[in-house]
Amino acid sequence: QVQLEESGGGLVQPGGSLRLSCTASGSRLAINSMGWYRQAPGKQRELVATITRAGRINYVDSVKGRFTISRDVAKSTLTLQMNSLKSEDTAVYYCNAQSWSATNYWGQGTQVIVSS
Repeated sequence: QVQLEESGGGLVQPGGSLRLSCTASGSRLAINSMGWYRQAPGKQRELVATITRAGRINYVDSVKGRFTISRDVAKSTLTLQMNSLKSEDTAVYYCNAQSWSATNYWGQGTQVIVSS
């Protein structure tokens, strides 16, 4: 089992920045990929960015050039630096960890609100 704890959400003005963090505990060696997903009101959960243990990174097109995902494998931490935030980035952001056997684990979610 893997437990994920997120932090760093909040309210920010358009154009501002936020940094989300996620710490994994439990069976950390079982984790291959980690990532961030988000779910806006009335919409389906969508991938934001993922990073494998080997460091391969994938972003959804809408955040490329604005968001940066990073991971410290030794510390089992995941970070999402979000710059130039837009109102459409408003959502609950979820940390995800996927094991080598493709089991998915989720954090409880952290709210990000981009509004003036």
